[in-house]
Amino acid sequence: MVQLFKGFSSKRKPETLQEIERDKVPKHIAVIMDGNGRWARRRGLPRIAGHHAGMKTVKKITMAADELGVEILTLYAFSTENWKRPKDEVDYLMKLPQEFLSLELKELVEKNVRVRMTGWKEGLPDHTLSAVEEAERATSGNTGLILNFALNYGSRKEMIEGMQLMYKDIAAGRLDPDSITENVYDSYLKTSGLPDPDLMIRTSGELRISNFMLWQLAYTELWFTSLYWPEFSKEDFHQAIREYQQRIRRYGGL
Repeated sequence: MVQLFKGFSSKRKPETLQEIERDKVPKHIAVIMDGNGRWARRRGLPRIAGHHAGMKTVKKITMAADELGVEILTLYAFSTENWKRPKDEVDYLMKLPQEFLSLELKELVEKNVRVRMTGWKEGLPDHTLSAVEEAERATSGNTGLILNFALNYGSRKEMIEGMQLMYKDIAAGRLDPDSITENVYDSYLKTSGLPDPDLMIRTSGELRISNFMLWQLAYTELWFTSLYWPEFSKEDFHQAIREYQQRIRRYGGL
C-alpha cells in the first residue's frame, strides 16, 4: 500500500526495541482503538467477537506502555456517538469494562497502574459504572502508568460543557473573564489534570479524529495504521513510538 502521508503505516517493520530512546518516550499516548468489527467480519465472526479480541489487545498495549515508562495511556473505549449502535452491541460493549477489570485489576494494582475514566458517568449501566469506580478506588494510591479510559466521551460535548461551566463561574463572580487562559480552560475539561497527548495512534486505516480530544490534540503527533485494533501488537506500538521520536515538534515555531 502506498504511504499516504508521513504518519500512516500499512506494514510492520522488524522489531528493534533497542532503537527506542528511553528519554524520548512520549509521556502521554492516546489511542483510537478502531476496527474490531471489521476484524471480526473478515473472519466470519460476529462483531462482538472483535470487541472481545480487542480487549486482549488493551492488556498487551497497557503492559507495553508500562514497560517503556509511558506516564499516561488514554484509550478511546466508547464515544458519546456510539450509543447509536445496535442495542445488543452497545450492551456487550458496556459489559467489557467489567470483564476486563475483573480479570486484570489484581495485576494492574501489582504493576502500580492507576485506572482513571474520562467521560460522563451519567447514563452508564450500573454494572459498568461500579466496575470502573471500583478500579479507580483500588488503584487510587498507585503512582505508575495512568490507564485512562475515555468512556462515554465526546470532545464537542466536553468543550461546550466547559464553556457553560466557565460562564456560570463568571456569572457568580468566581471567574474574571480577563483571566481566562488556555490553562484556565483546561481546568474545566474532563481531562483536567492531564497533559495533552504527545502521540495519538489510530488503527484500522481511518484518517480522522472522530470527536476525540479536539482541544487537547492541537499539537499532538498523529500516527495511523491500517491494522485493525485486535491485530495491533506490542511491536506495532514500538514502531509508532520510534517514528514519533524521528519527528521534530515545532509548536508553530521554526
